[in-house]
Amino acid sequence: MNLPTFDAIRAVLIEQFHVDAGLIGPQVALDQLGLDSLALMEFVFAVEDRFDVRIPEERLDPRQAGVTLELLAVLLDEAIDDKASRDVASG
Repeated sequence: MNLPTFDAIRAVLIEQFHVDAGLIGPQVALDQLGLDSLALMEFVFAVEDRFDVRIPEERLDPRQAGVTLELLAVLLDEAIDDKASRDVASG
């Protein structure tokens, strides 16, 4: 997990969704953040927008139990790397 990616996720949770900073850690599951299912979807969209990437729905359903912030950060890192590879290839 890339620490700057996690820090950006953390910032979105605090700034846009008013989640208590004390509740946010890599092993925390999305369903433990106190957000309803709609807010969870909005949170994932906000994070994707921050990085200008999309995580395929088949890779991540934020409503699924046990999805952690660490997993979200890893999936974001993969999406960022994929986008960078496509940008280089299209040149």
